Order: sequence, then structure tokens, then C-alpha cells
Amino acid sequence: MVLYQFKKIIYTDIMFDLISIGSISIDLYFQGKSLTQTKDRFNLAVGGKYSADHFFSGLGGGGANVAIGVARHRKSVAVIGKIGNNQFKTMVLKHLAEHNISNKLCTFKDGYMKISSILLSTTSGERTIIHYETPHEHIFDEESEISKLKEAKFAYFSNLAHVSLEERNRVMSYLNKNFIPFAINLGILDCRRPGAQLEPLLEKLSVLILNTHEFSELVKIPYTKLNFKEDLRRHIPQLRDKILVVTDGEKGSTSYFDDEILHINALKAKRVVDTTGAGDAYTAGFLSGYMKDQNIPAAMQLGAKYALRIVEKLGAN
Repeated sequence: MVLYQFKKIIYTDIMFDLISIGSISIDLYFQGKSLTQTKDRFNLAVGGKYSADHFFSGLGGGGANVAIGVARHRKSVAVIGKIGNNQFKTMVLKHLAEHNISNKLCTFKDGYMKISSILLSTTSGERTIIHYETPHEHIFDEESEISKLKEAKFAYFSNLAHVSLEERNRVMSYLNKNFIPFAINLGILDCRRPGAQLEPLLEKLSVLILNTHEFSELVKIPYTKLNFKEDLRRHIPQLRDKILVVTDGEKGSTSYFDDEILHINALKAKRVVDTTGAGDAYTAGFLSGYMKDQNIPAAMQLGAKYALRIVEKLGAN
């Protein structure tokens, strides 16, 4: 038996509480008075040069953010994602180790890079993100690598719009075949697809977590016309026996399961420092609670609590 020892937790090659599938990014944060704003836009001139008063670097990406959040709730976690053999590799591995995340299922790839520059408002905690990722199209480089998922008690798919629906469907079919439950997030690009394209994925999942704007795009109904007090799953027959969680920022979150509709309010921050990763934080808290005892209200509360923790500090983790 191989042991993977990090800061607090010893992982074996038998089983992880969660395998989080998604991106792993280096995030570079800049904040300063020279980054002036008008309403909701930064005023940056072509050819301009700006200085930051504060700089911070950290780990980001949907796969890493959720993995770290779940590990903070005392779960054994691995992440599946690509890590470039470049100048940032040591930084990425250091961050994963410090947060008790196993990297043994990751793919290390020459010529790959994922990096984000994040401009932070000095007043609201909102941000503008400039993102670059080396184009790639696969979760696994080799089909045989799908067997890595046998090590999961539960799996999570972050937004993977760059991966074909066919490949994601194959991976999810493998999880179903091996009786491994999983949750997914669909980003805006996926949600804008024709509904029929997403049916195979929606039929296989255990939990779907979206924000209100993603859900609006998914069901092709304007946000202002959605009634969150009715069972929103009626718009998507494939979700009739699934858990649907819809988050709405400061308005809180709502879950739909069986005949129950549950709403909880968002917790009010003393001061919003940085909203980067707030959605991933809610997801991490919710999954941590749900995996514990399938108590949906308690999981929602844990999601709200962890999201509050993240927005009150700098960085997505």
C-alpha cells in the first residue's frame, strides 16, 4: 500500500472521500488606487501603465478550489487536472500539499499553462479576471486512465466547457457503472447549449449546483421570470429524482429534492474583500456537509458559512 503524507492527513491508494475534476490555476491578484473605476468598470487606457498597491498569488481553478474547500472540512481529497511542467509547477504542488490535496491523479504536461490575472476593486471586493489556458480537450490523455475514478467515494465535475460532451458522458457513465455518486457544475457556455445535448449528463448526475444565471440559461427562461418558490426541476424532467441547488449571491440559495423546497439566506459579511471563488466555496461546503450524512439543509448552511469565510479574505482559498 502506497502512502501519500502531506500536512495533516495520510492518504492511501484505496479510496478518497472526494475526487474533484477540473482546472488548477495560478492566480495573480492586483489591487491599487491607480486602477480607477467608473460604476462597474475599471478605467484602463490602451498603452497605460498602472501600479498595484497590493499583490497576492494563490491557487485557483474550479477543480482546485472545491478540492481545497472539502479538504478543509476534514475529508480526504484528490484532484484530477492538468499541471504544466513549467516555472509554476513547484508553486502549484506546494499549494496542493499545504492544503492536503493529493496530486497523484493529475496529468503533468509539457507546454501547458493555466494562469489568471485578477484586478480587485478597492471598494467592493468585485474583480475583473484576465485568464489564459493552453487549449486542451480531454480530462484524461489515455482512455485507460478513467479507472483512476474507482478511488472515489464521491466525485465532482467543475465547469469543463472545453471538454466534449461525449467524453464527459463516458466518464459519468463509468461513475454510474461503479455506483459512485457525483455532482456537477455547468458553466454558462454549457447552459446555453440546446437542452437535448445535455440530457445524457443530466440523467446521470446525483447533484446539480448552478447559480441563478446559469440556471436561467439552462432552461431558456429570463432570470426575472423564474419563480424560485416552485420546484424548478419541472423545467428539466431529467432532474425529477435528483438534487438541484441554485445559488443567488447575496439572496442566498435554494434546493429542490423530492417534494421539498428549501431556502437559506446568505450570511452577511462584515467586509467583502474578494468575491473570487465564492461559488466554488459554497459548493465545497455543501458537498462536505452532504457527504457526511445527506442532510441537505445542514449542507446548505455549511456552504453559506464557507462562502462567507472566502469572501472575507483575499484569494479563492
